[in-house]
Amino acid sequence: MRSENDHFVRLRKELKVFAYGLHYTEYMETWMQSVLAALALPEYGLSTVFVVSLVSATLLPMGSEPVVFGLVKLNPELFWPAVLVATAGNTIGGAISWWMGSGAHKVSDKLRHKETTTQDARALRWLHALGPKACLLSWLPGVGDPLCAVAGWLRLPFWPCVAYMAVGKFARYLVMTGGLLWVFPQHWGIG
Repeated sequence: MRSENDHFVRLRKELKVFAYGLHYTEYMETWMQSVLAALALPEYGLSTVFVVSLVSATLLPMGSEPVVFGLVKLNPELFWPAVLVATAGNTIGGAISWWMGSGAHKVSDKLRHKETTTQDARALRWLHALGPKACLLSWLPGVGDPLCAVAGWLRLPFWPCVAYMAVGKFARYLVMTGGLLWVFPQHWGIG
């Protein structure tokens, strides 16, 4: 069984080899393999799920469901921890998007020297009327992540927005992971 430090020892050795004349692309390939080995699902599963879920909840186009499903498929006993960790990471990412939207609103007001109103667009009026409950839809692909930023832009109350984000994202991970396990029940011999 390998220890957690084996990956870092290997990376240190690879860096020494690079210092003695490896080509840049060979170094990059070696480094990337080391990083991927360090983030391998069975060894660092829940931390990987957290990081991927957090990053995918910002405005970066990424999906975290395959990572959650892969971990649960390899380790069925981690179903609930994986769903909860993914929910936490995705909710924190949504909160970061909320703060980005709020900050963008403040910068916009400073640059324009006037307050932005919600009368500008029908969709913004609709979201403002729904209030924090609109963040229940933050689980939707494509529109959910920007919705969190718009909630910050509209200065909807932070903690109620985070609570609704968490409920929506938890429901998504529960349904998606459970549904995928139901559709693909067989074990593929991985691991």
